[in-house]
Amino acid sequence: MKKDIERVLIDEAVIEHRLDSMAKEIEEDFPAGPIIVIILLKGALVFAADLLRRIPRELSIECLNVASYHGGLESSGTVDFLDRHFPEVKGMHVLLLDDILDTGRTLAAVAQRLKQEGAAAVHTGVLLAKDKKRATDVKADYVGFQIGDEFVVGYGLDYKGKYRNLPYVGILKLSAAT
Repeated sequence: MKKDIERVLIDEAVIEHRLDSMAKEIEEDFPAGPIIVIILLKGALVFAADLLRRIPRELSIECLNVASYHGGLESSGTVDFLDRHFPEVKGMHVLLLDDILDTGRTLAAVAQRLKQEGAAAVHTGVLLAKDKKRATDVKADYVGFQIGDEFVVGYGLDYKGKYRNLPYVGILKLSAAT
């Protein structure tokens, strides 16, 4: 897999240090009491697991399977909810975690749905936020790293199901994306 990486953008040690800071921000911002965490599969799984172990409070964890890339290098423009079951969030403080904020469509669609389902508050967190104009006006409350508009893999992010298990975020060589 390493041969397919043009360069490491964010190494493992830098990610771990930033997760410590993000966990502290989240702990300070949320009111006392339990939090329900919604993890967007599959990309946010690695990020969420490492982040949530750093938050010293009662958490309920749910996973939600949504798709927007459909195997390509860019968002397809549509967000598909792939699960029949939607987590019960009525009256709860929700932390919605995704791997990357790109067009903003996925984060906006899921956050809107959580609010429609009666969440008391929805806060959003992403490992990465691309520095680009979004298709929808959405910002994440917690951002690990701002990056350029590049196609990245590793630390949960994939290309056609590969590279999620890399311990860093790297830029995929164009030759590997063919």
